[in-house]
Amino acid sequence: MENNTGKKGFNLKEVILVIILTAILTSITTGVIVYNQNKISKNMTYRDLVNDTPLQEFIAVYASLIDEYYEKVDKQEMLESAISAMFNYLGEDYSTYMSKEETNALAEKLNGEYKGIGISYGNDFVITKISKNSPAEKTGILIGDKVIKIDDKNVTDIDAAAYIKDKNIGDNIKIEIMREEESLNFKVKVARILTESVTNNIYNDHIGYLKISTFSNTLGEQTKIALDELEKKGIDSLIIDLRDNTGGYLSAANDVASMFLEKGKVIYSLEENNGIVTFKDETFENRKYKIAVLINDGSASASEILAAALVESYGAATVGETSYGKGRVQQTHSLSDGSMVKYTTARWLTPNNNCIDGVGIIPNYPVDNYTFEIDEQLNKAIEVIEN
Repeated sequence: MENNTGKKGFNLKEVILVIILTAILTSITTGVIVYNQNKISKNMTYRDLVNDTPLQEFIAVYASLIDEYYEKVDKQEMLESAISAMFNYLGEDYSTYMSKEETNALAEKLNGEYKGIGISYGNDFVITKISKNSPAEKTGILIGDKVIKIDDKNVTDIDAAAYIKDKNIGDNIKIEIMREEESLNFKVKVARILTESVTNNIYNDHIGYLKISTFSNTLGEQTKIALDELEKKGIDSLIIDLRDNTGGYLSAANDVASMFLEKGKVIYSLEENNGIVTFKDETFENRKYKIAVLINDGSASASEILAAALVESYGAATVGETSYGKGRVQQTHSLSDGSMVKYTTARWLTPNNNCIDGVGIIPNYPVDNYTFEIDEQLNKAIEVIEN
């Protein structure tokens, strides 16, 4: 933790007051009232705040600044600065204020799905990617096609992505594309598209391979689909690649771990300020085949939770480099302007009650960085499975 001595901004007393004031304001503006009308958090009520003398002093200062400061005060910006100061005071990288733009980018990454037809294109409207099993793929649109019109509107005259998102799922839209010198028209249905978080492959005709890129809201669904595909092809073992996966939703790690562990096996525990809560597999689904997990220094958070669960509660082996070592769990709170705060609420522990924060998971089979030419880490995982 960084030393906060000499830090500009609010002193300790002011920061504590700002924390209390912000709790009131954000709870009111978002309409989040927990348990009953008087309760604004797990342990604090409005009555507690009304009777808080230091808070009244802070509110008096706040009112004075709004009314009497010699220049016009932007209340929104001042409160945003106050919120940022709270998190600067905490001195922890994982607890922070996120702007509306940062919040939207994170939400888009972790949502795991979007409404569309399943295409991505560049500034020249040439299609660079088509989602698997999407309406675009099913209707015959190809990578390299250039989008010319959507519903007879030139794509240069409209925001094509926004136009499609404004449609309802099930609506048909007309897409005109150029394929080399030929103009083609397609009728494509708007649908729910999964943002690809999982890719799969098979090695040596029997070893399944899952690459998980992020722990999104739809990861469990996507992993189930990928496993079904691999198991129908007769795999008898599996490599799960978590390299450079910085994490995401804790629930997604839980969903994936539950597909492999036996009912009752520990997935992880949370060490909160009022004790330890243990989470176990509650499903009847499990698997028995051999698993190797690829990790590196970019594997963090939910990636480490899944890796630890598979090692300590399943018997998997880890291959690669020591993981990042993020052993803390964050909660988020949305603000009325679309921004968000996230703050640490617990440390997570492995099934064997180990805390990997700042330490990481040390692989059973250490292998140096891989290159795009030769993936020595993957080759080692295959060797571990075969042996």
